[in-house]
Order: sequence, then structure tokens, then C-alpha cells
Amino acid sequence: MSHTAPKIWTLAEVQSSFQSTIMGTLGLVIEVCNDEMLQLSMPISRITLQPFGLLHGGVTMLLVESAASFHACWGVDLNEKYPVGIEINGSHLNSASSGHARAIAKVLRRSKLLIVHEVQVVHAESERTLCVGRVTNFYKTIKRE
Repeated sequence: MSHTAPKIWTLAEVQSSFQSTIMGTLGLVIEVCNDEMLQLSMPISRITLQPFGLLHGGVTMLLVESAASFHACWGVDLNEKYPVGIEINGSHLNSASSGHARAIAKVLRRSKLLIVHEVQVVHAESERTLCVGRVTNFYKTIKRE
């Protein structure tokens, strides 16, 4: 039985994984990542707005999900297990129509099987809170044959 070297993503590898995905299309950029939090930002542009000119709630939830789920990969051997989202919720508190949205995901609880994040989405320029969300990811074990 051969042992596979641990697959633990660097920040650059996480960022490059955004290419050719919705995260890359929307311009998400990871600004900070460490054991306890991940911060990413996205420009608010024509493609992120709903018809009334405000940041789309679904796009905001994409920020919440992306920040928590990519942070759930941090320091994890992805040859052994990977995070899958099992719960997400959010409260939209304010709106924005320009500038940048910043999502800050902080660990509330981490166990062997679950990680729970609280994510605050803020308007970067005004520091107004746009949304507060919570995401639970389950660590799914990769089955070996």
C-alpha cells in the first residue's frame, strides 16, 4: 500500500481554482486566509446586480458560501476528505449598488466531521454590513478501493 503525499492547498492554489468558475467570472479575490478566518472580495458590477440596481441576494449568498467552503479546505488533506455544504442561511441587512463586497468567514466550531462558519458580508468602502450568514460543511471521507 503506497502512501500519497498530503494534498493541502496553498492560498495561491485556492485562488487559481477560481479560474473558469463562477468565482472567477465574478472576480472573487482572496485577501486573507489563516487557521481561523478567510476574507475575500468581489467588485459590485453590472453582472452582480438584480434588475433594480442592487447587489443580488443570490450573489451575496455565493460570497457567503465561497468564503466558508474555501476556508473549510484550509489545512485539510484533500486526499483524505473534502468539505461539502449541508446548511446555509443568511440575513440581508443593507444593500449596495457599487464598490466592493467583502466576505469575512470566521470559524464558530470545528470538529472532526463538521466545520461551522459565520460570514459577514460588508460593503468595503462604507463598512456597512450587507449580510450575515452561517454555513455548515461536513467533511466527506474519500473512499479508498
